[in-house]
Amino acid sequence: MSVWKLVKLNFGKNPAHFGEIGIGMEETSDRVRSDTLFSAWVSSYARIFGKEAVEQLLKLFPTKDNPELIPPFRISSTFIYRENSKDRNPEKTIYYLPRPLKFPINYPNDDLAFFKTYKKLNYLPLEIWQRWYQGQGFTDKDQQELENYSEDKSQGELAASGTFDYKKACKTQQVPKIGIDRNTRATNLYHTGFVQFASDENPAGLYFLLELSPEGEKLADKLQAALHLLGEEGIGGERSSGAGRFEVNWLKLPKIWDKVVKFQDGKFHTLISLLWDSAISSDFLKNSSYEIQERGGWIVESQIRRQMVRMFSESSVFLASLRGKLVDVTPQNFHRHRIYRSGISLSLPIKVQEKENHDCCT
Repeated sequence: MSVWKLVKLNFGKNPAHFGEIGIGMEETSDRVRSDTLFSAWVSSYARIFGKEAVEQLLKLFPTKDNPELIPPFRISSTFIYRENSKDRNPEKTIYYLPRPLKFPINYPNDDLAFFKTYKKLNYLPLEIWQRWYQGQGFTDKDQQELENYSEDKSQGELAASGTFDYKKACKTQQVPKIGIDRNTRATNLYHTGFVQFASDENPAGLYFLLELSPEGEKLADKLQAALHLLGEEGIGGERSSGAGRFEVNWLKLPKIWDKVVKFQDGKFHTLISLLWDSAISSDFLKNSSYEIQERGGWIVESQIRRQMVRMFSESSVFLASLRGKLVDVTPQNFHRHRIYRSGISLSLPIKVQEKENHDCCT
């Protein structure tokens, strides 16, 4: 039987730069996706325990050649949390989750008066997410509150739970930098985007869910040590400037999360990580709502790009849950070792509105 953990990454006053395919250095994401977190974590594992240990670890994960393996651990992408009290009680923390790409049950057909507001809610507080997708669903009060929404005057259950406060958890800014050409010594001005998480009376950071298999539980201490090392070194770009450093809080799953992951009445599953699997068929995609994310990037110890791979993104909704696989993205001209990208997925069971009047993904 698997064991779940909730891991909080507290960046304090440290800025971070999280790059994405398709955005330049002047922009930054506000979170880290599951494949990037996996790669950084495994790299830290290798630095502590050596090449042989990390090779043995990777052999435990399913791949195209060994699809039946049960992964020792699975992780979600990181998402924003925001403390809701000075005592930082995990049960009172606001955890944001991506809104699934299908409407919640009881969602009305006549949504023209509030659909624009609804569509902007890319992330929902866990309390609202659970009610909409595992509980009673969308209510008349939700409709009224969305119709009457105003940044200055919004009142109701959605506002009280932090539904409209996602952007208050962090801010992004561009910092000017000077680049110096190694050959000509010519200088070039450019800007780098950084995300800064709130550190006031409602401090914010990132969290992710971790599911450990019985085999993974044996590795828990090593995984935790590697994550602490990653926190000291930083994650993302601009680490030489001190960006991306965080403290780790490795927690037992809070009660509300325990109910969410153990929910039994959901016919659908929504991704909270990226997913790659070579065995996905057109039949699997029937009645699904999904988005595709291109994943690439540079190999850390060289100036060579990894092969590009396309994955299903967080918030995608399917009728079944897949474990996913590691995908080999080693470029042809790189021979030091194999390079893998994690398509190992994590999803949550949900109920959705099965008869929809329009596509909520557009």
